[in-house]
Amino acid sequence: MAASPQSGSASPFALSPWNQVSGASPWTQQPAEESAMANDQGGWDTSLIGSLVREEGHIYSLAASGDLLYTGSDSKNIRVWKDMKEYSGFKSNSGLVKSIVLGDKIFTGHQDGKIRIWKFADQKKKTYKRLGSLPTTRDYLKSSMNPKTYVEVKKNRNAPWIKHHDAVSCMSLEDEEGLLYSGSWDKTVKVWKLSENKCIESVNAHDDAVNALVVGFDGLVFTGSADGTVKAWRREVNGKTMKHALVDTVLKQDNAVTSLAVNVSAAMVYAGSSDGLVNFWEREKSFMTYGGVLRGHKLAVLCLAAVANLVLSGSADNSICVWRREEGAVHVCMSVLNGHSGPVKCLAIEVDNGEGEGEESASVNSGEMERWRVYSGSLDKSVKVWRIVQPKTTQ
Repeated sequence: MAASPQSGSASPFALSPWNQVSGASPWTQQPAEESAMANDQGGWDTSLIGSLVREEGHIYSLAASGDLLYTGSDSKNIRVWKDMKEYSGFKSNSGLVKSIVLGDKIFTGHQDGKIRIWKFADQKKKTYKRLGSLPTTRDYLKSSMNPKTYVEVKKNRNAPWIKHHDAVSCMSLEDEEGLLYSGSWDKTVKVWKLSENKCIESVNAHDDAVNALVVGFDGLVFTGSADGTVKAWRREVNGKTMKHALVDTVLKQDNAVTSLAVNVSAAMVYAGSSDGLVNFWEREKSFMTYGGVLRGHKLAVLCLAAVANLVLSGSADNSICVWRREEGAVHVCMSVLNGHSGPVKCLAIEVDNGEGEGEESASVNSGEMERWRVYSGSLDKSVKVWRIVQPKTTQ
């Protein structure tokens, strides 16, 4: 089981990413190798290569695939960018865009509790088409007519369980099983079978808003909440029935959990909190073992991204820390990216195959270096585009 201390309880409803805690953290006695700033950069390089600005609202969500970037804001618009230029866009009828995930279709989660489904419709016109929403209107009307489907969603208010009744704050795809997971401020996690566009399960996951959700490894799904917990759920299939059972509460603290990321290949989980810390766990035989804490921010860690041996953390302090994971799960802060004038709300990282110049390009092309493109969205209404170049590792 997780080797993490548990702190006393506090009112979960006071725990938002913006309520900062300056007192001692329950993690201050954790291993000393938790974080350090690199002294020898060893060929490491980070640079700001562009900024995307469209004055239509704070950037709440983004997702990248290949050379396309999708951004969501409180304007109800989803903008599509290519090569750092506006390529296309599409607009929802209501509800600012809280989350975006990409598969063979595009899924957007909204403030109004709906999940909308889109697809690329026309190459020549660069247009997108809305295919529908989750739940479908038909399913919701059918459910509304059955009293057995009603659950209490707020005090003195009942509604069908198949729909979120507050903002859809986070989503994650499980491609192999064809499942979409959605977390909401209504405290639930819902599981959608995409082949049928149906909600097949609703989990009363937390005592307060679900702020983060990621599909992990070994059939696990991790959720983080304003109630201060990170929970691990395992997908269990019995014939045609699928249920998610709580395996463990790997973190319990006073501070809200505001972000999650999973490195599937390394079997590691990272959780950012409203106190500016990033806790992490490693997969071992006894399930999840607590690995330590990354200290790089003064305010809430609002977003995380993990790939290869890199971990990026974006914060309400307007900065992004770039961490390199070394042997023994030691993490070194290689760089702090400063460019935003507002809280960093979302991150995405992709392999950068763009053409470079000079010696750097030759090193990258020869396989000596790895190059990544990082997108960061902020409440300053901009998306920054960064390049990270590092020596190739064997991890």
